[in-house]
Amino acid sequence: MYCKHCGKEALEGAVVCVQCGRSLGLQHARLRDSNASPKSRLVATLLAWFLGFLGVHRFYLGKIGTGLLMLFTLGGLGVWAFIDFIVIVVGGMRDSDHLRVTDWSID
Repeated sequence: MYCKHCGKEALEGAVVCVQCGRSLGLQHARLRDSNASPKSRLVATLLAWFLGFLGVHRFYLGKIGTGLLMLFTLGGLGVWAFIDFIVIVVGGMRDSDHLRVTDWSID
């Protein structure tokens, strides 16, 4: 892990860089579930709402195959896209690594 301010290597799990003393912005990352996806639930929700019929949210989550299927079927004529939107909102969607997309923040 590297400091985003000075570029020096930082200790894993550190909150402050020992080289420059600036915050690494990881306070909330320590609280994140280890089985949670690094992808943003907010981004996935917005993509599903506005571009769900094209499967863009699936591409964002790394699910290229089902993203292509949604693209070619126009999101199952909207039904599949709407179901995906609901699944994302309630926190049931998983990314390509089978990690649950739970974090609403945008990093």
